[in-house]
Amino acid sequence: MSEQAARVLRQFRLIFNTVRRHFQRMEKQAGIGGAQVWALSLVAQHQGIGVTQLADLMDIHQSTTSNLVKSLMKIGLLHSEKSSHDRRVVELYVLPEGLKLLKKIPGPFAGVLPHALQRMDVANLLQLEENLAALITRLEVDEKAAQTPIAMM
Repeated sequence: MSEQAARVLRQFRLIFNTVRRHFQRMEKQAGIGGAQVWALSLVAQHQGIGVTQLADLMDIHQSTTSNLVKSLMKIGLLHSEKSSHDRRVVELYVLPEGLKLLKKIPGPFAGVLPHALQRMDVANLLQLEENLAALITRLEVDEKAAQTPIAMM
């Protein structure tokens, strides 16, 4: 392996290990997975949100979101109710236990990687996107993996 490729590989290791450690800390403090914490935090910010809107905010597949919601409801952190405007629509709400849990967990709830990407300027993001696209073309990737939260990998 060339020295330059080795340096880039070390950079990926730093990123992956930082992301992994953040979610491990979060899971240890919360007792639930990082993706569950993220979903719970988004519902807390958008009380009454639907599963489809939550999936859009998380940029993940709706079935994955439904599973996260079901698990949060099962452990008593979320509840759902039919909309008073349209009985076909289900609205999600964080229960007091869920709000209490969120207060004791360090953020960022979405994870350190999305948080860092949000803080980058557009020019650097575009360059990174282009460079990662070039790398992805050299890998055998599962396109479905793009819709799986990092915390669930």
